Amino acid sequence: MDVTHVNPFIESFMKVMPQLGFAEVRKGGLGIKGQDLTCSGIIILVGIVGALKGNVVYRIDTEHAKKIASTMMMGMPVEQLDDMARSALSELSNMLTATAATEFAGLGISIDISTPTLLSGDNISVKMSSKQVLSVELLANDTSVEVLISFEN
Repeated sequence: MDVTHVNPFIESFMKVMPQLGFAEVRKGGLGIKGQDLTCSGIIILVGIVGALKGNVVYRIDTEHAKKIASTMMMGMPVEQLDDMARSALSELSNMLTATAATEFAGLGISIDISTPTLLSGDNISVKMSSKQVLSVELLANDTSVEVLISFEN
């Protein structure tokens, strides 16, 4: 996978999260995963079409998802992931991916994104677009978000 296709997602996280109230934003580890993933917690899938085709998945541990939703809702306590919290998390993925699309446009790469699909639970099976999936851990106030990026060859 071309690193120029990964950096827009990292840059979008670094731009968007501070605007939502996260003071410390940083990149964690990188890794490669296979096409078939099994995830638990909150999974938000966004399709990508245009000059690049594929998908991006945002994976967030349930407790971290509650913290993110709470911060996005001006510190309102989030005891469970109700409709309001789920809506906030879906909107976050929309904001992150749309900002990445703007970053891609700056590189001369035109893409469009789908409406986010949010799933939650344990042992969720996800089949990504390509055989190799890049995993990037991004942290906001030490709350981890794993971004799984997959583009068709």
